[in-house]
Amino acid sequence: MIRKALLFPLFVLIALATQAQNPKPKLIVGLVVDQMRWDYLYRFKDLYGANGFKRLLREGFTAENAMIPYVPTYTAVGHSTIYTGSVPAFTGIVGNNWYDAAANKFMYCTDDSTVSTVGNTGKAGKMSPANLWTTTITDELKLSNNFKSKVIGIALKDRGAILPAGHSANAAYWYDGGKWITSTHYMNELPTWVAKYNEKDVVAKYMSTDWNTLLPIDKYDLSTADDKPYENAIRGEKTVVFPHLLSKIEDKDKYEAFRTTPYANSFTLDFAKATIENEALGKNNVTDFLAVSISSTDYIGHSFGPNSIEIEDTYLRLDKDIEGFLNYLDAKVGKGNYTLFLSADHGVAHIPAFLKEHKLPGGTMEEMELVKDLNKAIEQKFAIKNAIKTVMNYQVYLNKKSILDQGKTIAELKDFIIATLKEEDYIVAAFDLNAIQSTSLTAPQREMMINGYNPKRSGDIQFTFKSGYFDGGAKGTTHGLWNPYDAHIPCVFFGWGIKPGKTNRETYMTDIAPTIAALLQIQMPSGSVGKVITELIK
Repeated sequence: MIRKALLFPLFVLIALATQAQNPKPKLIVGLVVDQMRWDYLYRFKDLYGANGFKRLLREGFTAENAMIPYVPTYTAVGHSTIYTGSVPAFTGIVGNNWYDAAANKFMYCTDDSTVSTVGNTGKAGKMSPANLWTTTITDELKLSNNFKSKVIGIALKDRGAILPAGHSANAAYWYDGGKWITSTHYMNELPTWVAKYNEKDVVAKYMSTDWNTLLPIDKYDLSTADDKPYENAIRGEKTVVFPHLLSKIEDKDKYEAFRTTPYANSFTLDFAKATIENEALGKNNVTDFLAVSISSTDYIGHSFGPNSIEIEDTYLRLDKDIEGFLNYLDAKVGKGNYTLFLSADHGVAHIPAFLKEHKLPGGTMEEMELVKDLNKAIEQKFAIKNAIKTVMNYQVYLNKKSILDQGKTIAELKDFIIATLKEEDYIVAAFDLNAIQSTSLTAPQREMMINGYNPKRSGDIQFTFKSGYFDGGAKGTTHGLWNPYDAHIPCVFFGWGIKPGKTNRETYMTDIAPTIAALLQIQMPSGSVGKVITELIK
């Protein structure tokens, strides 16, 4: 008895010493919720269950004042920034799309003509991280142990899977026509388990179930009325009200319509579970990384707006999905054996027509109309045709070759365009991006625009809007600007190595990657400019 009593504390000491010598989680899970405003953590809190978002807040650490430090606040930029700890000035990802003057063509952020689709036919798989100039935290994890870690990215959107997974990922999977696909950047054929998963046609089963509210509709008193003329219908539907009769949507539309349903979030997390199971993530002798992006929140938000019943119901359902995912991780990887962070790539503005209903400022413009108006004014004054190549990311791209060929200087055109832009009521400022350091802007705006400016991929002239205004049509909403409704994001860390609590000091999206690097004791990504959130580290 005496001998056993002496051995027990020795065993405990050995276990503690072993843990101290190997302070690494089995799995890191990055969970990015596309278009999740920070206030969604609390706005619907009374209707959330106990073990979804509330568990993350209760047992984890939340940076309550996490901000995006650049513009434009778009999906590709957000995902690349979270995982690089960097900004467009260094990563080269200046938007979802941009105009490449050197190549004289429009570029999509993950376009890669050198690779082919795997898992389906068509061009949806001709994608890779080739346009990303820096490493990601997922790349650095693999570099830290000579590529022993497994890294996999998953999202409906190609950019939401590819950019987080990084250059050296084992796989990235995205959605096309009801299937999970990838590209030859990662592999030449789908793993057998993914092919079998696709054969089940899970999407068709989901779309056979109509979307009604999870709770009685009168419980949704944090949302505006259901039938609003400024909402966009789901593809294949003619109304914007509940119930959404998904089962009635024709086959030609159902696989795309699926994106704009909360079922696609469940579908994504179910595939994430299948990935953990089939790829044995968390069973490695080094840390693995699963990067998951929830995309349907963005599709639904664009169509119905942040004050809609559809969004409220989507987050109540996502709360349940997250609870189930955490329970799965507890059981499969082990409670305390994984670290998870939850954040968003951007927020979203209210629909301007909704704002008008409540006597709040807001409005829209259309970039293509602005291009026409500017080209017309330039032609009248300078006799130059098509001087503006495009307006994109709230920037004007000049057709410099055309201007010079017609004997005019770039400088005089810029001055005229800036003056013309300032005449628009909704535009507050316009300036030459080459002179951004000396531009008369408030410090926060100027810093965000400097961080977002990349000489090789950005435009020539930047303009800013009044609050509540954006590029868009009469229905639905979008994001992309510096304002807090677009730039204030959730930032929650949970699990291994995380000390529960919160901070209200200002932190940034760029702080996520270096914080993970500090937890793992590895190098931060090659373009990282963020700081470690030291308060959360145990």
